[in-house]
Amino acid sequence: MYRIAPDWQSTAEQVEERLHAGHFVECGASQEKSVGWIEPRGQANGLLLESVAGQWIAKLMVETRALPASVVNRKVQERVAHIETSTGRKPGKKEIRDLKDDTRLELLPMAFTKQSSVLVWFDREARLLLIDAASQARADEVVTLLVQSLPGLALTLVDTRVAPATAMAEWLTSQEAPAGFSVDRECELKAADESKAVVRYTRHRLDTDEVKQYVQEGKLPTRLAMTWAERVSFMLTEGLQLKKLAFLEVVFEGISKGGDDGFDADVAIATGELRKLLPDMLEALGGETPAA
Repeated sequence: MYRIAPDWQSTAEQVEERLHAGHFVECGASQEKSVGWIEPRGQANGLLLESVAGQWIAKLMVETRALPASVVNRKVQERVAHIETSTGRKPGKKEIRDLKDDTRLELLPMAFTKQSSVLVWFDREARLLLIDAASQARADEVVTLLVQSLPGLALTLVDTRVAPATAMAEWLTSQEAPAGFSVDRECELKAADESKAVVRYTRHRLDTDEVKQYVQEGKLPTRLAMTWAERVSFMLTEGLQLKKLAFLEVVFEGISKGGDDGFDADVAIATGELRKLLPDMLEALGGETPAA
């Protein structure tokens, strides 16, 4: 979760134009990685920024060529051996580096490509930007591209007065979840000392003396499964990330997706629920830290 600086006021048309300048193009034969924006709805030549009920959705595509280091090293060793045999000399470090670079360029066109995508949600009214990324490193990559693509856009990670690990520890020791939430049956506890000992619970009650004792002994929660309002389940992490998001059946009662692809309904449901969940989550963590 990132806060959007209040002075950024671009229109959807302006953002669309900027994203189009960075439209995704597949990796070339000798290219290891390609990054660019694609149509969130999945329809060729469609919009790169979809607006559903005032919520903006973009999608980043990342394509990489998988070239195992072991394959490159084996080919390089074969070439080094050939040089030693044919010339009687042993290649130096610089020559070996050059051989490795040449080998990579020769093998890249034969390497398979792998694609992954990342959804980006702009909630302009709440001044929030949320990235559906599997890692902080990938989220950082998306933020860098957005800031480069959209003039004047400034983003800061959401920070709370109470650290998630501290709050989760309190909920586990008091055996009382914050208002509107329930603690589920999965968590990870990690020692802060040199041992780095880890205790994981899966499909296990957490309101036990054993869990309480672990926390009191200094093992802090790094992730905790929770449910909000009996509507959305998720895993809260020590880095204030919400993983394993799942919308429960009650969310879909009486809702018909309609349309050809259900994209609008999916966006409306997901953003509608999260726009209520996130403020409650931030409040449970003591509210946001004031900007400097």
